Amino acid sequence: MTAASPSIAMPIAVDTQPVALSPLSLALPLGLFFIVFVLGPLLLLVFVSLHNDPALIHFGFGQYSKFFTDSFNVNVLVQTLWLGVKVTALALLLGIPLASLYTGAPARWQGPLMLVIVLPLLTSAVVRTFAWVVILGREGIVNTLLLHAGLIDAPLRLLFTQGAVVVALAQIELPLMVLPLITSLMNIDPNLRQASLALGAGSWRTFFRITLPLSMPGLLAGCTLVFASSVSAFVTQTLVGGGQHVFMPFYMYQQAIEASNYPFAATVAVLLLAFVAIVVVLINVFGRRSKGFIHG
Repeated sequence: MTAASPSIAMPIAVDTQPVALSPLSLALPLGLFFIVFVLGPLLLLVFVSLHNDPALIHFGFGQYSKFFTDSFNVNVLVQTLWLGVKVTALALLLGIPLASLYTGAPARWQGPLMLVIVLPLLTSAVVRTFAWVVILGREGIVNTLLLHAGLIDAPLRLLFTQGAVVVALAQIELPLMVLPLITSLMNIDPNLRQASLALGAGSWRTFFRITLPLSMPGLLAGCTLVFASSVSAFVTQTLVGGGQHVFMPFYMYQQAIEASNYPFAATVAVLLLAFVAIVVVLINVFGRRSKGFIHG
């Protein structure tokens, strides 16, 4: 008998090359999430607004006609957009010095300054709004200090005014203005400012001719964020305004919850979203023009 020959194990080739994923497959989960949780509800909102009766039986554009033919509705829309403009302007006036202070501060102070800047974002909007109610009330901090200083004889009506809403919203939304500005200012070459000063330009001229144009991307981004957030800030508008001033978010709440007129409430929501989108597009067009991407 002959001995059996030993079996030889043949090596199996294993493909260790990583599987290449296309950009479309990588973006598919985010796209599905966007369709289900963003685009879907928006389309449903538009669908509800295109009904002439609360029972959602008769299809048409009656709710939009009703909105624009009533001067009260148009005034609410105008006041809401104007509120966003005033809040954005105040946040810009406060944000530019604060962002400049941060970028010009020594490194050891930038950490505490950043904490102060982002601190409002770490607190609930309801808590921050109630803080302004305490500050601006008849027996609040401001009136108490003015009375003790002898500057007034009776408490001032600071709360439940449009000015109080603007100040409260500007403080609450200030981080959304400051953080993009800090990013833009940190990307500016400091030698440009030094060269401008060395050539005889003053601090203000250097700011308007060098710093401000180069920080325009951050400025426009901050204005967009603050405007879009302030016009839809239902909690602050309602609590600080006290229902004395009707803005689009509160008007939407009244129509949906109190009047149960969901088609008209959906119309208010769609119009607010549309006009905010128009303002954002205009800001982006202005930003592109300021960079020279669009030639007039």
